[in-house]
Amino acid sequence: MPAEINAQARACWLAELADALDEAQQLAWRLGELDDGPGEAMALYGRLEAAREETEALRIARSGGNRAGVGPYWTYLPSSLNQLEDPPR
Repeated sequence: MPAEINAQARACWLAELADALDEAQQLAWRLGELDDGPGEAMALYGRLEAAREETEALRIARSGGNRAGVGPYWTYLPSSLNQLEDPPR
């Protein structure tokens, strides 16, 4: 039974982390819109995306799911936030 409780606690923690990363990405996106050019906000958005994808990979791995469909999305980093209309998902 303790292993099940730990698995549930881990799943809850990963879900909370994913939510916090999504909120942080939205904030970084808004900051990037205020920025004059590609800069720190864009770099932050990219790092947050990498963390979000890793969190999803951990969630899938722990749930026994197949990670084969999860690609290295963190490698996608736009050259400028102004080139995109909405954050990629």
